[in-house]
Amino acid sequence: MVTKPKAIFLDMDGTILNHYNKVSRLTKQIIDELRDKGIYVFIATGRAVDEINELVPAGFQVDGIISSNGMAGYDGEKVIFEHSLALELVEKIIEKAREHKVYYELFPYGADRIALKQDRIFIEQEIRNPKPESVGLNEWLSRQQAIKEEIDWKDQIEENKFSKFYFFARTKEHINRWKDELENIKQDIDFTTSISSDHNVEVMVADVNKATGIKEMLRYFNLSEEETLAIGDSNNDLPMFQFVDYAVAMKNASDQVKEIVDDVTEFTCDDDGVYHYLKSTIVAETIKNT
Repeated sequence: MVTKPKAIFLDMDGTILNHYNKVSRLTKQIIDELRDKGIYVFIATGRAVDEINELVPAGFQVDGIISSNGMAGYDGEKVIFEHSLALELVEKIIEKAREHKVYYELFPYGADRIALKQDRIFIEQEIRNPKPESVGLNEWLSRQQAIKEEIDWKDQIEENKFSKFYFFARTKEHINRWKDELENIKQDIDFTTSISSDHNVEVMVADVNKATGIKEMLRYFNLSEEETLAIGDSNNDLPMFQFVDYAVAMKNASDQVKEIVDDVTEFTCDDDGVYHYLKSTIVAETIKNT
């Protein structure tokens, strides 16, 4: 394995975030320790960058953030790269989402996520209690929070730069039908889809994913593609896993994800799996070799 990587890329949901959508102080501690040893640590998440601050402990710092599954990259407040969905595609997808009555959140850059007022009834219906058994707790809590406080309900789309579309359905059958519809839309306008659970799908610019985001981040920091390590748990991490030198899946990842990686953590995201893995491998090896 890479005993002292030059750069580490960490997914959020199901990885450094527990199922209550919080990053622990132990995870912050290990990231600080790695950075003190000269190792670059980056977030590579499907979440929009504006979502991150409320999920991490005070003083949490990394070298850079890749957000929205590779759509944007940041060095602190500085924008390294940004891709944007075309307004034509956004409008077409909203029209089709309305026909299918599928929950959606549209993420403009620099503004709150939005949905249209005329779609509010069917969107809220998808988040009605009780929680479906197959929906992950972290995803369910995020949707309830979005409905309660975070979605800006609009009469019409006013922005023109968008980082991603997120879609959710309370049944797998519903979201699978929507995925099929997205494939139909792709025949007219190309784009990339990404999946992080059995109940969601996200839309980004064509040929954009976490791996393309990592390439741009490495270029910006003048780092080589060698001796890179990534930790994640779901399907939207697969491009990242295929790109880095050493890929690690969380214990709570699916068997499909675990089959393609180099290693698996001993503990889940709820038991500080990232902390224990990095402490027992990277940090321990670094100390041994000094």
